[in-house]
Formats: sequence, structure tokens, C-alpha cells
Amino acid sequence: MAKNPLHTKLCDMLEIEFPIIAFTHCKDVVEAVVNAGGFAVLGEAMHTPDEIAADIKWIRNKVGNKPFGIDLVLPASVPPTGDLDELRKKIPQEQMDFWLDMKKRHNIPEPKGQIDLHQWGGLNKEIARSQLDVLLDEKVPVICSGLGNPAFILKDAHEKGIKVFGLVGKARQAKKEAEAGVDAIIAQGYDAAGHTGPVGTLSIVPECVAVAGDTPIIAAGGITHGKHLAASLCLGAVGVWTGTLWLASREGDNDMIIKDRLINSTADDTVYSDCISGFPMRVLDCTWTKEWRDDKAPKVLGAPYQMLLSSDYIQAANDHRREDLMTEAAGQGVRFIESMKPSRQIVLDMVEEALEVFENLTGMEAF
Repeated sequence: MAKNPLHTKLCDMLEIEFPIIAFTHCKDVVEAVVNAGGFAVLGEAMHTPDEIAADIKWIRNKVGNKPFGIDLVLPASVPPTGDLDELRKKIPQEQMDFWLDMKKRHNIPEPKGQIDLHQWGGLNKEIARSQLDVLLDEKVPVICSGLGNPAFILKDAHEKGIKVFGLVGKARQAKKEAEAGVDAIIAQGYDAAGHTGPVGTLSIVPECVAVAGDTPIIAAGGITHGKHLAASLCLGAVGVWTGTLWLASREGDNDMIIKDRLINSTADDTVYSDCISGFPMRVLDCTWTKEWRDDKAPKVLGAPYQMLLSSDYIQAANDHRREDLMTEAAGQGVRFIESMKPSRQIVLDMVEEALEVFENLTGMEAF
């Protein structure tokens, strides 16, 4: 009987059944995926330290001793400190006028309440550090850096028994992080949702495998089907990092407007732009992205100023459920999200699809 091709080094490292990592902002998805035999990472970059601590406690109550991860953004190119008013004053008048004119032309209302994005860890290093300290204090099983090199936290994390994963978009970043001693590297291709690099998944994964030595590589970018999982393993990855796949899940806390749009979208409905945060990222096309790629648009600002500019727009769109304005990070694999399924079923379907690929290739049952 053949060896199970889905039992990889990642399964042994994390003591999981399937080499599938779900990146999500929803605690219920974390619970469902972890308890289904996969691994899940909760994005906490937009939460306060107290909220992060509460979320970690909630997850532990739901999954027991099973491992999980927390993702933060740790960019080096943002100010060391600074409150919102100070940072806002540094936004050039040209960009501010462009936003105010857009707001008037599209009848964009004011947000109803607190602007969630203003807590983003990418605003300054002080916020990011306060978030990171919670993860170290709580000794979460895995810390993931969704943006920025996590080398500076390795000593403290490893002393507490915490694994550290770094997310990269270029092979040279993978080599640097592997040499620093990260426990695994997520090689994320241009196909991916959210912040991502300029190299396609099919290219970046084997490139990173080639330079990372013994450091395991996890494939990311447009992965929404078992065929993607099987292909990633063939490229040398030990598992997959998935994000868009969970946005329309039953447990997912996205607005139904966004879920419906995801189910009906294809790769052509996504756009790669730096106009949301100042860093290149892939999202569903919307009024904001269309306006900023117009020839009359001013220069996109760097981080964190572009995020401050876009946060009012995003919050207003969500608060007022303006379908014409709303957006969401979405990868090019969105075409294979065809219905709203339970997260556990998504895990099992991906496993079955991947095993079918290997069985068809070898002409025998995978295990």
C-alpha cells in the first residue's frame, strides 16, 4: 500500500492530520478547521492587545491542546510611534482632496462607529510591539508574520517554545529568513489575496524550496482546491496556506453581500494594487481601486498613510452595506468557491480532491 501523500513534515511538526493551513479573521473558522484535522491561523493585526488575549483564551477553550497560530504584521518601514492625529496631519493635501472629491461624487457616507482599521499593527511599531507581547506572554503555539521579517522575535519566541513562521514573496526573503532560523516559510505567490509579492505561485514555491535548505516551505497564493494542494506538494511544499477559501464559509463572519460576491467571482474580478494600505495587495475590485488607477489620481502614499486614507472609505462601505463600494481581500483562486459550505466540509473536500489527483496519476489508491 502506498504512503499517504498528504502526511507531510508539516503534519509531524504541528501534530495535525492534514497539511492545510487556514488563515482567517474569524475565530469560528479557526475552531472548525483545527477540530477537522487542519491547522488555522487567526489574523489579529487589527485588534487591541486585550482583544487578542481574549481571542486566544476563546480558541483554547474550543480546541483544547490542539495547536493554532496567530498572525500579525511587523513592517519595518513604518513610524516608531505616533497617534492618529499626528499621522493624519502628514497626509499630503493633494491625496486628501482626491479622497474628499471621491466621497462627494459617490455619495459615500460617514462611518457609523469606530474605525477598526485604525488599530492596524502596520500603523506604527509601537502598536505592533504591544500586540506581539501578548503572543509571547500567552505562549501561542505559532506566531506568523504576515508582513515583515520576524527574525527579531526568534530568540524570545523559541525560548518560550513558540514556533515562528514567516511569509515571503521573493526567494531572497526566504533565504534570509531561513538563515535567521524561522521554523517554516510561507512562499506566497502573486495569485494570493491580501498583501503579496510580484512572483506567481508556480514560480515562487520551488524557488523558495531551492534556497531554504531544511526549512519547510508552505505554498500560498490562489489555493482553493485539492488540485492546488496536490500541485503544491509536487513543487516541494510541505503544505498549503489558504485564505480566500474560508471567506464564504458558513462559519465565516463576512457580510452576506461579500459572500455572494465571492461565490460569483472569478480571477478577473480581483485587482492587484497598493491603494488600500500602501503595500501591494490583491482585493475584489471596487470604487476605491478603480478611482486610484485613474490617470487623474495622485500618487499612492506609502504605509501607514494610505491605510489611514482608505480606512474611512472601507468602514463606511461596510457599515452602510454599500455593495457598490464594498471590497474584500481575495485571491485569484476565487473561481473555485462555488457555495457556502461548513469549514469542516471544505477541509475534507480539499483532502478528497487532492487524493483523487494522486490516485489518477499513479493508478492506485493513495493510501
